[in-house]
Amino acid sequence: MEKPIIYQLMPRWFTNVNNHCVPDGTMQQNGSGKFNEIDQRILRAIKHLGVTHVWYTGIIEHATKTVFPGIAPCNPHVVKGQAGSPYAIRDYYDVSPELADDVSHRMDEFEALVQRTHDAGMKVIIDFVPNHVARQYASDSRPDGVTDLGENDNTGMFFEPNNNFYYITGETFAPNIDLGHGDDAYLEHPARATGNDCWHARPGMNDWYETVKLNYGIDPWNGSRHFSPIPDTWHKMLHIMQFWCNKGIDGMRCDMVHMVPVEFWHWAIGQIKSEFPHMVFIAEIYDTNLYRSYIHDGGFDYLYDKVTLYDTLFNIVRNGASTQHITGCWQAMDDIRSHMLNFLENHDELRLASPQFAGDALKGRPALVVSACISTCPMMIYAGQELGERALDAEGFSGRDGRTTIFDYWSVPTIRQWLARPQLNRRNPLRDYYKRVLTLCNTEQSIASGAMFDLMYVNPHLTRQYAFLRHYKNEVLIIVANFDDQPVNAPINIPDHALQQLSLSPGTYHASDVLHTGNQLINITSLEPLYITVAAQDAVILKILKK
Repeated sequence: MEKPIIYQLMPRWFTNVNNHCVPDGTMQQNGSGKFNEIDQRILRAIKHLGVTHVWYTGIIEHATKTVFPGIAPCNPHVVKGQAGSPYAIRDYYDVSPELADDVSHRMDEFEALVQRTHDAGMKVIIDFVPNHVARQYASDSRPDGVTDLGENDNTGMFFEPNNNFYYITGETFAPNIDLGHGDDAYLEHPARATGNDCWHARPGMNDWYETVKLNYGIDPWNGSRHFSPIPDTWHKMLHIMQFWCNKGIDGMRCDMVHMVPVEFWHWAIGQIKSEFPHMVFIAEIYDTNLYRSYIHDGGFDYLYDKVTLYDTLFNIVRNGASTQHITGCWQAMDDIRSHMLNFLENHDELRLASPQFAGDALKGRPALVVSACISTCPMMIYAGQELGERALDAEGFSGRDGRTTIFDYWSVPTIRQWLARPQLNRRNPLRDYYKRVLTLCNTEQSIASGAMFDLMYVNPHLTRQYAFLRHYKNEVLIIVANFDDQPVNAPINIPDHALQQLSLSPGTYHASDVLHTGNQLINITSLEPLYITVAAQDAVILKILKK
């Protein structure tokens, strides 16, 4: 069984090598990465990390301030940043023109990237943004016979089951931002509800004012659900999903799924998987009370493990919290652990090496080992994470916030320097560490397919280390992650219950450290602790074979 290792990259900045970007710069000033630049050399290097899936972020055409030939310009007053948010979708049936060398053949260039990724031995994931669209959504690429979103809406009704949008009747859109003047002004009347469930005409700066909420048949005033007959929005969104599946992709990372009714997902994912059984669906979701429903009822394969494991590891690394808290993470999700998706970075979160998080990429190594090895569930990394990207730039719309911008035309220093190397896999200590950890996820069946035994309940003295076992058939891994800034010779108690459950006989074993190099003899017994030496902010993975 393959454990998915997902590499998230944003083509807009991934291959942009401009080292003189200016804050709030235009595409002409700062440049943009292209589909065609993600070539076989780059894809082989990504595959070399142990990656199985590439998540290309910002593929579907979104609102932007950049003007492209043959494409109607967007009003700049309802676009965030020069480049615009990749989650303010402007045309569900098209790709972002900024990513193409030849704008008129942009879809061909994307399809070629999909094929190159497959040829490199990896699968393709793209975003599906179901909850909201850009304020000036208008598809000029939709197939013949497809009606555009909002085209047949009754704009005199706040809610109507077959409307695609919600209308603030009698009111003009009036957010707390400048909408321009005269011919350049943005005018929307009646106003439509904003994407973050802002049901009035005056969203603020912190609202998703550049987006419009889609109507899936729920009346927000009384919570009534109008799903029979199937609402028009459901049919439209299913068709969009089928369109992209036919482009040869292998999965969708679905944005803010808990803002869309689970009944839609049950209906749509079921139909997609009947036609495309290989498709993988990943949910961005933050309400833990809904996790099981969106797996068992909605049909999602994997959910973001943000508010449990990620937040816990953040507090351990950043704030010195006790590693004993990790146990509660898997216990809370024990019945759905294989459906969680672990990560330490993505486009919404702080860069691990940023001053706002760890401040040093090396401090993230024990968290990486825990995230990647604690479960059979997928592990995701964000392009540049493996290079120690610190996100020190203030790019324009995005300030110096410890994140890599999704709103601006920019380049990423660590990736830019990496791309300049003739041999992309030339030794880099941090990247090499990531490669070893991520590769182990599928070369060691105890991680890819096996079970976990948490050792913390018999090791209450451990507050800066986390110890657990992974096991499969006749193999056992003893994993100790050291979050301390000092090396440790940690006494690890292994209870008799673990020995019985794993059918592991007490005695002396030859142990190989599969993360580093070296072999040692260890004595396993429930009567006295096993002392394991771990370097500062590092981990040890000892492999033994049962007798």
